[in-house]
Amino acid sequence: MEFDAVVLAGGGSTRFGGVDKAMLVLDGMTLLDRVLTATEGSTSTVVVGPVRTTYREVDWTVEDPPAGGPVAGLAAGLQRGTAPIVVVVSCDLPWLTKDDVSTLVDGLGEYDGYGLRDSSGQEQQLATAYRRTALTEAIHQVGDPRDKSVRRTLAGLDIAWSEPTRAGDDVDTWADLDD
Repeated sequence: MEFDAVVLAGGGSTRFGGVDKAMLVLDGMTLLDRVLTATEGSTSTVVVGPVRTTYREVDWTVEDPPAGGPVAGLAAGLQRGTAPIVVVVSCDLPWLTKDDVSTLVDGLGEYDGYGLRDSSGQEQQLATAYRRTALTEAIHQVGDPRDKSVRRTLAGLDIAWSEPTRAGDDVDTWADLDD
């Protein structure tokens, strides 16, 4: 099934002391390149954030205004691509694989979205495949997407979730890299 990928990579990495989390290296590869490897089956890939060096060619965009938060990033990313399914991932999912992305797309079924739970069972809206129409409408309903909550914005969508998996574990602190 055709899908586009939107990779959110514009956060301030405040818990990392301002270090660019997307460019942190784990096992010889940046966190961003690890996610780009997992999503390389996409029809198009757009990274929302400042342009960086990556192992493969992608489109780049930024939210308007910059630093407007993840919902603003989603709104900017949805302006690219045309596939009916959009896989939305944050750049800090180092254990996400191509198989996990296939599971997201294949699991969509009749739902608006199908997402990963992290290893603790937390639902990860930024590790989810969505129907483009449903995601676009949810963001449209919120109005100005700047500084809006992802959970609140997507609360009206019918989303199914995986069993807990390490693939859904994001890296928010230095300790998360040691797991």
